[in-house]
Amino acid sequence: METEPDADKQVARIFEQLGAPSSQASKMAKQLVKRAEQFSKSENVPFLEALNRLLQLSIDGIQGEIDPNFRPISKKSQKS
Repeated sequence: METEPDADKQVARIFEQLGAPSSQASKMAKQLVKRAEQFSKSENVPFLEALNRLLQLSIDGIQGEIDPNFRPISKKSQKS
């Protein structure tokens, strides 16, 4: 469950392309990558899979969409 090098910078660029100011995009990206690391460990999924899921949820949210298959992370996972 290894983090990709420069994942936060790559995610920040995506947020910038979606219209976020550079400083805000960087903060959001760092938080998303950190949460993806936690999600990856708690759910025993590859880091990139976790990051992709959270990034897609973020993009959908920015666009005002909610995935009908969305399931919150379990309470057990949040305590980890």
